[in-house]
Amino acid sequence: MRVKITLSYDGSQFHGFQIQKDGTHTVANKLQRAFISLGIKGSMHASGRTDTGVHATAQVIDIDLPEYWSKLPELKKRLNHFLLPDIYIKKIEPVSAAFHARFSAKKRLYRYLLKAGEPSVFASPYLLYHDKIDLPLLERAARLYEGEHDFAYFMKQGSDVGSTVRQIYKCRFYRYKDLYVFSVEGSGFLRSQIRMMVDFLLKINDGALSIEDLQAQIDKKKWINRSLAKPNGLYLAKIKY
Repeated sequence: MRVKITLSYDGSQFHGFQIQKDGTHTVANKLQRAFISLGIKGSMHASGRTDTGVHATAQVIDIDLPEYWSKLPELKKRLNHFLLPDIYIKKIEPVSAAFHARFSAKKRLYRYLLKAGEPSVFASPYLLYHDKIDLPLLERAARLYEGEHDFAYFMKQGSDVGSTVRQIYKCRFYRYKDLYVFSVEGSGFLRSQIRMMVDFLLKINDGALSIEDLQAQIDKKKWINRSLAKPNGLYLAKIKY
């Protein structure tokens, strides 16, 4: 039986999501150990990879279960006993054999949580701190990412992909209580694309770059900025199927 598993994890405790053969402490490595301990040896597929330090509130994986694991609530309980406190299984549900966590996904939603002012050592793994936030300016700049673009200039070098064209359905910067939120929903994202997008916006916020510079890089007229925002505060928030 193939199942769809929705989970959350604290990315500050892992060296990214992707499984590593050398035993590096990654989300997938810990998941694999948990599955093997319960006699589940099938291959798992994730909706996408996350960088070191990036969190998830609703990552999705699929895996085929042996027949004896028909009691999914018991499986969830046993997995969480192994995985907590860094990973939590939120839901396990049966799906068709054609379901694939990555290739069946239609949209992916990420959120960056930012806070202005003095950082807290207790919150800093989960928030991106910045001195001051010019919200009206960032709201205007963020909307430039919307639409279908070739994001080749917003991708970490060394990536191997067939196409760098991606569709951004909605891109917003807004305030929620004492936090600032960068929210982006797209068909998919290139390696470190969102971190590069946010770094560019924060440089516009600080006056180091302009909205015109951003438009030029989106249009691939000039590669102006290649640096990445810190992963702190970035969350894979939702996968839509």
